[in-house]
Amino acid sequence: MGDGRREVEVPMRLYKTVTVFSTLTAVVLVVVGFLFLDAATLSISLLGSAIRGLLAAVGVTASPEVWTTLFAVCGIACITAGAGVYILGSRFTSPQMRKSQATVEGDTDNG
Repeated sequence: MGDGRREVEVPMRLYKTVTVFSTLTAVVLVVVGFLFLDAATLSISLLGSAIRGLLAAVGVTASPEVWTTLFAVCGIACITAGAGVYILGSRFTSPQMRKSQATVEGDTDNG
């Protein structure tokens, strides 16, 4: 790690697992974030109505402006968290990937 690279080298099986689950988590977080932003902008949103209904059932109520702000902040936070998960998941490499990159770089002929 002293050579300035930010990659973490792991076995191929762990690399595949990390890549699959970090990408899945990132996509879900971004989609949920956009659903929260939709709930913040529309008063007829399914997610917004469900959350307000569940919280009203336990006695938590708030003005529409408060709900809009909460949903917008949650949406931005989910999208940011999804981007962070994707960035961290893309740092992993495997020894097999390094070997294939070396052969590709050695075979280039630009004329």
